[in-house]
Amino acid sequence: MKRKQDSKGAGSRGQGEQGRQGEKFPVPKPQTPVPSPQFSTPNPDEWLQIGKIVSAQGLSGEVRVYPDSDFPERFEVPGTRWLLRPGQTEPQPIELLHGRYLENKNLYVLQLAGVENRSQSEELRGCMLFVPASDRPELGEDEYHVVDLIGMEVFLQTSGDLVGTVVDVIPAGNDLLEVSLHEPVPSDKKPKTVLIPFVKAIAPVVDLQTRRIEITPPPGLLELGSGA
Repeated sequence: MKRKQDSKGAGSRGQGEQGRQGEKFPVPKPQTPVPSPQFSTPNPDEWLQIGKIVSAQGLSGEVRVYPDSDFPERFEVPGTRWLLRPGQTEPQPIELLHGRYLENKNLYVLQLAGVENRSQSEELRGCMLFVPASDRPELGEDEYHVVDLIGMEVFLQTSGDLVGTVVDVIPAGNDLLEVSLHEPVPSDKKPKTVLIPFVKAIAPVVDLQTRRIEITPPPGLLELGSGA
C-alpha cells in the first residue's frame, strides 16, 4: 500500500519488501534549517500545502523549494500555484513557468512569473506554496492521501477490538502508521504509540468511508509501543 502526500496529503499500502511503488523520490528532509515566519494557516479544507521556498537559486529569479508533496507535477508542470507570504491570511495566485528536480538534494528549482532577479527571489524565502484542496490527483489502487489516513481508528480484525488512532504516517521502505494506543494514560504521561507497517498483509482493510483500518499484526508488534 502506498501513501501519497500533499502537505499531509496522501499514502499507500505496500506489498512488503517492494516498498512504495510509483513514487519518484523519498519524502525529503530539508538540508538547511530555514526560520519559519509567522503565518495565518489557511483553511485545510480549502488548501493543500505543497512546498516551502527555502532559498534563491542563481541570479535569474529562480527559487529552491522543499516539497511537501509526493507529486512531481506540482513543481514541474506550468500553471497557477498559490503563494502565501508572512502576515497574509490567504494565498495569492502566481504562475509557475517551469521547474526541475535537483537530484540528490531533495529540492525543486522553480521559475515563477514576475520573479526576475536574485533580489526578488530572496524576498520569497520562507513563503509557502499551495494548491486548492479540490486539486487532488487521482490515486491508484491501494494508494491513500495522508490527510485521509490521519485520525482513522485502527481495529484488530480478528476480535474487533480498538487498537488506537492514526496520528502520523512515517515514510520508510514501507510506510509506517504511527498509532496512538487506546488505553488509559496517567495525566502526566504522553499516550503510548506503536508503529504499524502499512502493508496489505498487516493492514488488509482500509475503509475511508467508515474511517476504519483493520489490522492483523504479527505476534509482539503491539507490545513495541513507545512513549513517555
